[in-house]
Amino acid sequence: MPVERTEKRGAAELYRYYELYETIGSGGFAKVKLGRHLLTGEKVAIKIMNKKDLGDDLPRVKLEIEAMRNLSHQHICRLYHVIETSTQIFMVLEYCPGGELFDYIIAKDRLSEQETRVFFRQIVSAMAYVHSQGYAHRDLKPENLLIDEDHNLKLIDFGLCAKPKGGLGYELMTCCGSPAYAAPELVQGKAYIGSEADVWSMGVLLFALLCGYLPFDDDNCMILYRKITRGTYDNPQWLSPGSVLLLNQMMQVEPKRRLTVRQLLDHPWVTKDFNSPVEWHSKQPVDHIDEDCITEMAVNMKRSRESTTALVKEWKYDHITATYLLLLSKKQKGKPIRLRPESALCADSPLHQGLQKRETLYFSEDEDAVIIGSLDLCSNYIDDCPWVSVEQYTPQAGRSRQDGNKEMKLISPLVDKRDACSPAAGRTTTPQRRERRQRDQEQASENKENVPEEKGVEAFALPPPRTPASSKKNARLKNTLNTPNQNANNNGTKASVATPKAGGEGASKEPSKKRAAEYKDAANLDVLAFSPERRSRSLDMAVTGDSGKKKRAGKMFGSLERGLDKVITMLTPSKRRAMRDAPRKIKAQYNVTLTSETSPDQVLNQILSALPEKNVHFTQKGYTLKCKAWDAFGKVTVVFELEVCLLQRPEVVGVRRQRLKGDAWVYKHLVQDILASSRI
Repeated sequence: MPVERTEKRGAAELYRYYELYETIGSGGFAKVKLGRHLLTGEKVAIKIMNKKDLGDDLPRVKLEIEAMRNLSHQHICRLYHVIETSTQIFMVLEYCPGGELFDYIIAKDRLSEQETRVFFRQIVSAMAYVHSQGYAHRDLKPENLLIDEDHNLKLIDFGLCAKPKGGLGYELMTCCGSPAYAAPELVQGKAYIGSEADVWSMGVLLFALLCGYLPFDDDNCMILYRKITRGTYDNPQWLSPGSVLLLNQMMQVEPKRRLTVRQLLDHPWVTKDFNSPVEWHSKQPVDHIDEDCITEMAVNMKRSRESTTALVKEWKYDHITATYLLLLSKKQKGKPIRLRPESALCADSPLHQGLQKRETLYFSEDEDAVIIGSLDLCSNYIDDCPWVSVEQYTPQAGRSRQDGNKEMKLISPLVDKRDACSPAAGRTTTPQRRERRQRDQEQASENKENVPEEKGVEAFALPPPRTPASSKKNARLKNTLNTPNQNANNNGTKASVATPKAGGEGASKEPSKKRAAEYKDAANLDVLAFSPERRSRSLDMAVTGDSGKKKRAGKMFGSLERGLDKVITMLTPSKRRAMRDAPRKIKAQYNVTLTSETSPDQVLNQILSALPEKNVHFTQKGYTLKCKAWDAFGKVTVVFELEVCLLQRPEVVGVRRQRLKGDAWVYKHLVQDILASSRI
């Protein structure tokens, strides 16, 4: 029983503060999903690990978490939140949309010396900081460097790092890391200094950036180790003398003859065109507290600044830490430091829970997308909520829901505030709020006397069109209800607006019963995918101000039929089916290979015919192929995805590739062979 409670508590915490979308990465024992932090609206990467699958690697994960708690640097991927249950570990990390540096190298074949220098300075900066904190990374490679939205590198994967108790000069014995990047002393089984081994790996990484391939490579591990031990490699003719010299100084077989990271900071090759040493000190010190972020959190949490600061300084890497660090990230990007009200998250609503359980939440390209739609909202939330639009998240770049064959239906958010309070909301109505509501209802009742009623007309309507700023003031002064003429449906039928009567002797019980029935039925409907234009109109209507008067207009809705007439041309089953059966349209990315073909089906067929020739097993899902390859002993060597897609600009057919598991360079050679055999 305690185990079950722990599991539920961990999952509840994850879904309370985050929304999970599609898988963006997968490894031997972990899956990484794209997510969004609800309070800040910022995208995050959520690493999900099963403890049973981890097995003996569980201490590695604990070590990685501990290291990332202590390391805070502009070129190290930031840890925001850790949730651990008896069976799973969730790590919420900084999201880097540019993907792996490895894919960037493949896409460009090799990088110019100028671009390599920019990246290498960032690598040197990160490693100088890591070493200054007493850590050795021990697994440097292009797959462990991600590119963020500003095209800067972020170092990841500290699962093999070491922090010797005797200091960084203390000798280590564990042989770990990737063989192609391992220093000679490691492959020989000798004791080694972690920082010296890192410099060798940095040299191999620099060679891969400049050349597009590895200096030491072979399918046979023994031959590979022999090459590394000798330290001999061929320099291609396009390398400059300065690059050749730097590579030679870093990849010295004798560790004591190698350059140190401190020497790399102001090396002539590294400082060329910059005229300054590498800045390696952290711009994000852990002990620094930003007052603007604290102020916003204090207001949102209804706490004092002092108590909020004390909570943040505990650095528990819970939702408090995550909220603070994501707010700080927004400030550094120049975004407004704003938090959405926690009551507006609707994490405990049936809508939110149902969507998460059905796994129908996907990433939306709309930066301002919010999910609102819980019909269990309390009156306080309806009064304060700055949004009224409901959005069904759709897959990235137009991909349709895989399990969505139902027609999209409209959920009306109209619920009488008196009936909308739910015990789950956990709030009480203040005397001032009750007095204001009673005043609103009395005024609405007076206004209703001037509005003719028609039988059988539903009290639902879509928000009105956007109102110019100049006319909003006039609208506030008039404070009039919509007339029947303003709410005519497409067929010309006039629809009157029925206002709920204030509670009293003359109040009718029929409208409240009808509303309760409609409320009950609406809870079972699917969510409507509003267009950006529709959502902007809803947002305009929701910004009410002058709490009593304008919110009264927000409660007035016209006919449901009118809304469905407008919706029917926006998202129909036939259109959604077409989206499902066609390749995705995506933006140009590093891991997309352009083709000369104009037919996606022809490209797909060519790939399908090439896979068996390369002894690659695959499973197909639309235009996406999940592929596996085995070695001679039946061991899976690499798992990857190939997807035929359409690029938005230019409008050409492309093939998106993504490594899911296995050696990166084996994956590179195999994919190149497949695409070459497909004559793409």
